Amino acid sequence: MNGPGKYLASIGAVVALTALSLPLREHVNSTTVSLAFVLGVLLIATLFGSRPALLTSLLAAFSFNFFFLPPYYTLTIAEPENWVAVVVFLIVALTVGQLSATARHRAEVAENLYADLQTAFEQASEAEAVRRSEKLKSALLDAVTHDLRTPLTSIKAATTMLLEEHKAVHTTLNPGAEADLLEVINEEADRLNHFVESMVELAKLEAGAIDTRRSTINVEDLISSVLHRTAGLTDDRNVIVNVRPNALKITGDEKALAEALFNLIDNAAKYSPAGRPIYLDAGDADGHVRLSVEDEGRGVDVRERERIFTKFHRGDKTVKGFGLGLAIVRGIVEAHGGRVFVEDGSHGGARFVIDLGIDR
Repeated sequence: MNGPGKYLASIGAVVALTALSLPLREHVNSTTVSLAFVLGVLLIATLFGSRPALLTSLLAAFSFNFFFLPPYYTLTIAEPENWVAVVVFLIVALTVGQLSATARHRAEVAENLYADLQTAFEQASEAEAVRRSEKLKSALLDAVTHDLRTPLTSIKAATTMLLEEHKAVHTTLNPGAEADLLEVINEEADRLNHFVESMVELAKLEAGAIDTRRSTINVEDLISSVLHRTAGLTDDRNVIVNVRPNALKITGDEKALAEALFNLIDNAAKYSPAGRPIYLDAGDADGHVRLSVEDEGRGVDVRERERIFTKFHRGDKTVKGFGLGLAIVRGIVEAHGGRVFVEDGSHGGARFVIDLGIDR
């Protein structure tokens, strides 16, 4: 679409949203209407870029004030909380529009980088192609990291602001559609953010670029910190811990190893029945530290025991997840010179085992 057409589309989007929302003005509150306008700004930014999105934001703020905040059909704002609503709406609309437009631009840059990668494989020798591939992979990783993290952080902040504003205006939170939509945005932003973090971590592990800060780690302290982090995942079940002996220590990156152990407990919680315990064991086994996490699920078929540690593989497609957790566990453990595997547990489920060196 040409330049004038983009701006006409922006105007048309605001007019259409206003026409659709106006008959419902007496039946929905202003928060619901503001969310509809924000989605319109997001759509225009995604399709046409930042400048049409800016025009849409300003027109939407005008329409929101003129048609949906009392007194109607005037730019006068009578209630103090309505001033807050207008300001919050305008900030959110401008921020979301700008970030969406930036993400669109970065996606185009990533496509160009991918095209360069194809050219590298076609024109260069194998060694040169590998060198360019690593360079472009790094550039793509940086682009994805920045251009997904930044809008996700802003969306999260904006959603939190809207939730707080909603609660301030409504002392008793109504179970309306607007509150449900905000909660969905909040939860899905967290889910996408976790996906981005997992992808970045996995890319670093595959490239051998993990920055391990090795120190002497007390295994009991490591387990305590992980259990504190997994409290929300295991609040409906007991985690039975057995550490042998108490003074067990290991050399490694405490943050990375804690992430590996967290992923195993998260996996056990996902693939075992609600309310059933999880067993965590640590001890000295033939001169090395052995950590194991066992559940009472249905176990892992022998034919699947190697595949489950590959990227994006999920044993049960009905369980939510991206299939990255166990791949990250393997990458972290192998970066520490250890190994991870799965076997039959003594409680009918699966036992995931990590073997690492001992620091005497």
